[in-house]
Amino acid sequence: MNELLLELSGIGKTYAAPVLAGVDLAIRAGEVHALLGANGAGKSTLSRIIAGLVPPSAGTMRLAGQPYAPDGKHAAEAGGVQIVQQELNLIPTLSVAENLLLTRLPRRWGVIDRRALRAAAARILASAGLAALDPAQPVSALGVGQQQLVEIAGALARTCRLLILDEPTAALSVSEADALLARVDQLRRAGVAIIYISHRLDEVARIADRITVLRDGRLVHSGPAAGMTTTEMVALMSGETQAAAGGAWRSYATDRVVLEAEGLALPPRLHAGSFRVRAGERLGIAGLVGAGRSELLRAVFGAERASAGTVRLRGRPVRFASPAQAVASGLALITEERKRDGALLPLSVRANTSLGVLPARAGVVAGAAEARLAERFRALLDTRCTSIEQPVGALSGGNQQKVVIARWLARDADIYLFDEPTRGIDVAARRRIHQLFAELAERGKALVIVSSDLDELLETCDAIHVLSAGRDAGTFARGDWSRAGLMQAAFHNHLDAPVEVA
Repeated sequence: MNELLLELSGIGKTYAAPVLAGVDLAIRAGEVHALLGANGAGKSTLSRIIAGLVPPSAGTMRLAGQPYAPDGKHAAEAGGVQIVQQELNLIPTLSVAENLLLTRLPRRWGVIDRRALRAAAARILASAGLAALDPAQPVSALGVGQQQLVEIAGALARTCRLLILDEPTAALSVSEADALLARVDQLRRAGVAIIYISHRLDEVARIADRITVLRDGRLVHSGPAAGMTTTEMVALMSGETQAAAGGAWRSYATDRVVLEAEGLALPPRLHAGSFRVRAGERLGIAGLVGAGRSELLRAVFGAERASAGTVRLRGRPVRFASPAQAVASGLALITEERKRDGALLPLSVRANTSLGVLPARAGVVAGAAEARLAERFRALLDTRCTSIEQPVGALSGGNQQKVVIARWLARDADIYLFDEPTRGIDVAARRRIHQLFAELAERGKALVIVSSDLDELLETCDAIHVLSAGRDAGTFARGDWSRAGLMQAAFHNHLDAPVEVA
């Protein structure tokens, strides 16, 4: 192994309560060091300390043998430390090129040199396998997965000794994730140290040289990745001696179709999207990033107005003019972008959970009833917070997602539209949410689940409908699908000579 690059000794961090305590860690040049742990274990806090975004409350750091105590992100970057965080930090109103080179815009006579900016951005995108993206288009025009790739491309364009990647593939398709992992391997061979945070344990097993596990803010394991199974990783993260075993598949789908979409269009991404879901059914929606999956759910829910197509609810044609109408008709949408569309970050866990559920009398919500509701769903989803009065914005990304899901579960809807429901969620919480899918289906609820993680859909769904480049590419029933067939369908409308789709 190469020389020691970063050394942490006794790192601690306290906010209202300790979130890190006595963490020792050694990172070597030219290694991929996976940092694992459940949501709230302290992974993101530790990475933010290393990147200079927050100071430690205790402990010391050394970088390349020298004392290292960055007083901000720029100081860390000057030392060769780069970070790509789980939550996107792009400015949506600026172009791709401006976001890539925001701190080093080329100028001529005191004015931004647009030609040089575009050329530099094009080189960065090409080196990251994103040559098809137009550097001049606004970031707001991109999907979440493409935005994630742009942010990663910007980090990889800078010379760095240590790169921190926090859930870099959470919003990526399989092919995009493979391309990113190949780039990570190139950086490793070039001598760059990489801290890799991911809940996708198959990726960790594939790419990591060493694995460190945090649990409740403390380091519980650090050692070589070779020979460690994903079951052992889960056990270390959860503290259990054995990962919970999954039972045999059981379907609760009935013959009663409750929601149908036919030929929905929402240009430029969605051109002809259709599906039908029955009471008690778990229907997955698969496809590459940009295939129009999120747009399909938003068009059904009335969050965006479809330019073509029809929706039938319980056999009757409907066209929701707003999400409020969809909610009143028994639909719920758990959105992909929790910070923008899902949670009210300044408000408490209590207020977010009960929002829209408990009636107000004289403008005041009954505090005791609200607290009981919030505590029930906090326990149900194992949401990690200091109390239900903690602002949702102070929680980790995965725990924010749990609060959003709790709010919709509290409404007891008839039809649940889940858009990337376990993005950024730890393994134990992911398993609990999958159990909730089964519990909702058993109660006769209909579920439509969009996920970039094909394994998640294979594990949880009765059937999987595939979109390819904004168009339907086939529906596959459990027992009749194969991973190869699903992937062929996802690429169906991207090929010059389309493959046969069942």
